Amino acid sequence: MAYYRRIRELREDNDKTQKEVADYLQTPYQYYAVYEKGGSEISFERAIALANYYDVSLDYIAGRTNNKKGMSYGELTENEQALLSILLKMNLEEKKKISEFLKAILAVIDNQE
Repeated sequence: MAYYRRIRELREDNDKTQKEVADYLQTPYQYYAVYEKGGSEISFERAIALANYYDVSLDYIAGRTNNKKGMSYGELTENEQALLSILLKMNLEEKKKISEFLKAILAVIDNQE
């Protein structure tokens, strides 16, 4: 998802007008409207300001995650960190095999419930 869709969704979800967000960013309303249409790239500084305004991560605004808060390594449990460490050491083919294996396991679990 392109960032411009994400910032429009955030604005709408928070019941804000384009003018309110533009005022927060200290930019003309018309200029902000162009961001939401994807007609102009948003500056890094303004992306940070929007992330702060909506209390979401930059990764969420950029569409890199669907988790609004993003996720830092420190937020993972000890077991999740251990699994991530193993996964990061694998090559792409190994990761694909693990992914297929886990999907098969989850399918079996779902069928048992």
